[in-house]
Amino acid sequence: MRIAVVGQIARDLVLVVPEVPGSGGSAEVRERREVLGGKGANIARGTRQLGATAALIGVVGDDREGRLLVEQLGADGVATTAVVRREATRTALIVDVVCDGEYRYLEDIPGPTLVTVEDVQAASALLAGADAVIVQLQQPAETALAAVRAAGGLVVLDGAPGGRQAELLAAADVVRADHREAEALTGRRITDVEAAVKAGRELLARGPSVVALAVPGEANVVAWDNGSAVIPLTAAEVADTTGGGDAFVAALTVALVRGDHPEDAGRLATTAAGRAVRHPGGRTDLTGLSQD
Repeated sequence: MRIAVVGQIARDLVLVVPEVPGSGGSAEVRERREVLGGKGANIARGTRQLGATAALIGVVGDDREGRLLVEQLGADGVATTAVVRREATRTALIVDVVCDGEYRYLEDIPGPTLVTVEDVQAASALLAGADAVIVQLQQPAETALAAVRAAGGLVVLDGAPGGRQAELLAAADVVRADHREAEALTGRRITDVEAAVKAGRELLARGPSVVALAVPGEANVVAWDNGSAVIPLTAAEVADTTGGGDAFVAALTVALVRGDHPEDAGRLATTAAGRAVRHPGGRTDLTGLSQD
């Protein structure tokens, strides 16, 4: 399986604290992790751990942090030939402050670290030769559309586009969204399973053949052309939901590419997300997941 991911690369700084201080206050940091992150990097790494050949189209700065992140991607088995080192910019930084299972993000994502249409065009052969292309929709809409059009295999959209929504959905095979993203896509409140099923069927009518939507704290809903399934979340104790969606889309894509039924793919993806939320930060090990 050859899977290409178009998405974000960032340095993740994860801080676990007993409380989030108010203005002028301070708090002890109980745990600190500095790791390779960003949704694109997390997804690519997850697909590699699940047995696929993974390649990432993303951008880092021309600084020491960018060099180290590219080295880590390579060490994780992700192909980096299409990762761009952008001159005169700094690598993206995401600070994840975790307290009692809840998180707050501080993000420094310079505009030049977003993937451009030109970056996609430079990687067109890689995208055309992949069995699946995952497009992480924090990237500009024009970039996402260029990636979708260059894809030679299964097209997976992760998130909600900021523009060109109709064109992107029409060209997609699979759409995965959390409840906020699903609300942005459909204009429908996703407050329960029934609403998610209705939203999924609405999105199917707009182009995709498989839609996976999250119902917070309850389940994932997977819908396909002639059916749907409600898959309860795992019983894992949640330390931090960061990375859960990334693990979900990585496992969902791998399962669909190898020919699993959408319901089975959704169950594997839900298990992957359950593994990801057990620890602070988005860096997760999905190796051996199918044996869980």
